Amino acid sequence: MIDINLIRENPTLVKENMKKKFQDEKVGLVDEAYKLDKDYREVVTRASEIRSLRNKYSKEIGALMREGKRDEAEEIKAKVTSMAEELKDLEVKEEEYGKELKEIMMKIPNIIHDSVPIGKDDSENVEIQKYGDPVVPEYEIPYHADIIARFNGLDKEASGRTSGNGFYYLMGDIARLSSAMLSYARDFMIDKGFTYCIPPFMIRSDVVTGVMSFDEMDAMMYKIEGEDLYLIGTSEHSMIGKFKDQIVKEEELPITMTSYSPCFRKEVGAHGIEERGIYRVHQFEKQEMIVLCEPEDSMNWYNKMWKLSVDLFRSFNVPVRQLDCCSGDLADLKVKSCDIEAWSPRQQKYFEVCSCSTLGDAQARRLGIRAKGEKGNYYVHTLNNTVVATPRGLIAVIENNYNEDGTITVPEILRPYMGGKAKLVPVKK
Repeated sequence: MIDINLIRENPTLVKENMKKKFQDEKVGLVDEAYKLDKDYREVVTRASEIRSLRNKYSKEIGALMREGKRDEAEEIKAKVTSMAEELKDLEVKEEEYGKELKEIMMKIPNIIHDSVPIGKDDSENVEIQKYGDPVVPEYEIPYHADIIARFNGLDKEASGRTSGNGFYYLMGDIARLSSAMLSYARDFMIDKGFTYCIPPFMIRSDVVTGVMSFDEMDAMMYKIEGEDLYLIGTSEHSMIGKFKDQIVKEEELPITMTSYSPCFRKEVGAHGIEERGIYRVHQFEKQEMIVLCEPEDSMNWYNKMWKLSVDLFRSFNVPVRQLDCCSGDLADLKVKSCDIEAWSPRQQKYFEVCSCSTLGDAQARRLGIRAKGEKGNYYVHTLNNTVVATPRGLIAVIENNYNEDGTITVPEILRPYMGGKAKLVPVKK
């Protein structure tokens, strides 16, 4: 949610930002918000005036009664009664206008960073840099589900019986490799100074609407029937929500945390759920990182965070690239975002494994997260980034470490988490 002062002082900027995001249908919301804000402030001002007058008259009534001027006191009492009726109407309008204004403001997208490339959708995202040489071996690399099947590592038939399409059982060495990646990612982030956390896996609706737009919420979140609870789509949701309605001390910033959680997503949209493999599924595990910082530090943290993902995947022997997300691909709360994509030697192209975003003070405004400093209270900036998510990260590791004889070389950095195993050997040909 943007600062209402932007609507008051520079509505053209807000409208132009919508056009950059190809959301022309929302432009009218700016004028609606401007008028409603004006009406709201007039109501609040008048209500404040009445309360002040009421206090003044109450004192006058007391003085007149003490002086025996009952008739004059009764005249003022009549005024106070009349004012009470007006105040009651104003308080109804104040609540009504305030609620309506907040609903409109929640639909207005955040102001994007000047460096964000302009484009309609993810097809116009811009490659910034590659890390590691993408290799295409002379031998064929099978589809990831077929590789995993040779290790008896995947059972989607059973998960179909228990849970339906979009779920899976990981087993044996493949399951262990997946867990090893998450465990190493946890320790990797702890070594970088981040505080480790296991958060709640369900959150209330006021937290959901604080961390994401309504459109994202409808497309992603699973609701618990009969309760005001949603399954998290990423632990960023509950990690940022941890600070809801809190005032943190300025000297405590930046707050840097890394969290493990399962994640649950509807995956509503054009891509759909993958029938045979595990690239797009309803449930997965992820190590996440979040930062709360002072506004002037947010872009520095943004650059530090995505680089951590690059370093992690390079330690897995996986070539990656950084891709700047264009304006039309940015969710409404985001100021700037980039994807880290891993090289797929089988497909001979890159695919997304991490997403890093700075959201400015949008989430902080929605959730009431402020810092207290010498100059008073202010909204913090929030950022988030994927450390590693399986099974997508698992697919990248398997493909890039797959050998011609069907074995998988365990990246050296993961071997301590695999009982010292240097190579995984298939049980089937």
